[in-house]
Amino acid sequence: MDFRGEALDVLDRMGLLQQIEALDTEMGDAAVVDAEGNRYATLPAAIFAGDLEVLKGDLTRILYEATRENTEYVFGDSIATLDQDDEGVLVTFEHGAPRRFDLVVGADGLHSRTRALAFGPEEQYVRHLGIYTAIFNLDNYLGLKNTGRLYAAPGKAANVFTARDNTEARAAFHFAADHLEHGHRDPAAHKRIIAERFAGEGWEVPRLLKEMDAAQEFFFDSNAQVEMDRWSAGRVVLLGDAGYCAGPTSGRGTSQALIGAYLLAGELAAREGDHTAAFAAYEQQMRPYVAEHQALGREGAERFFLPAPTQEVLDMLAANAPEDTRTEPIRLPDYIPATSA
Repeated sequence: MDFRGEALDVLDRMGLLQQIEALDTEMGDAAVVDAEGNRYATLPAAIFAGDLEVLKGDLTRILYEATRENTEYVFGDSIATLDQDDEGVLVTFEHGAPRRFDLVVGADGLHSRTRALAFGPEEQYVRHLGIYTAIFNLDNYLGLKNTGRLYAAPGKAANVFTARDNTEARAAFHFAADHLEHGHRDPAAHKRIIAERFAGEGWEVPRLLKEMDAAQEFFFDSNAQVEMDRWSAGRVVLLGDAGYCAGPTSGRGTSQALIGAYLLAGELAAREGDHTAAFAAYEQQMRPYVAEHQALGREGAERFFLPAPTQEVLDMLAANAPEDTRTEPIRLPDYIPATSA
């Protein structure tokens, strides 16, 4: 998970910046290799690691520990229906008893159930970018130290990078494809798709495919964006990827979600219960920021992501990676003061 720019200010205002910085992967530049493992280019860390990079599991744990004393968490359940009226939202669950809430915030990702219930089917809003990605854990058998390796072939790429002080590694497969019909929760089918796509490839790919089969942590999904005319409907509002996913190729998804959460929470507090005004102010502030990031995501998918990269292209990407250069940075209202001196 990469944080860039103003997202670091939000972490500071949350009082979590130093704690998260302590878990920075400290990822350096990575080598780009050919089928025989010969290095022919360098992938600058600025492209893929952001200003601060941590593992998703570590970030989730920190956020949970910081909030569990005053937040009710319900695991192993999901929303079944939403029924709004002027006073609140009646929510039924797959397993738990129905409950009423003042507001519902859908922060449940690209395949948001909340979005489908409040706004309509996923097909109306999710735009496939032509790339699929799988990520999984494995031992650091290459002995890498705060770095990675990237192998690219026409229409596909594989990379390995270190994690947790080089005691572990993560690997990723990426390939270009039109929309595939696949279940979102069928890892066996996903692994078969990857194995078929990467059969016969060189470098460490045969070993990585075996490591993938044994992986305890495995993720597979389309690189996609969510495009919506509005992010709220009555007392339901969307946040992060659920409402405005920019796609992994943007490199801004985590920062975008964090900043959106800060603005939404701040406006709700500042408007003293007027959720309609709060939702409108939140959306007004976020729209230009999201539009720029989605443009970056489309550009990354179309031009730079899967062709075998040249050093010239990589250097150009690195030069533009630290910040968005096409617009002014988003302004963060001082709902919450910074915690550091």
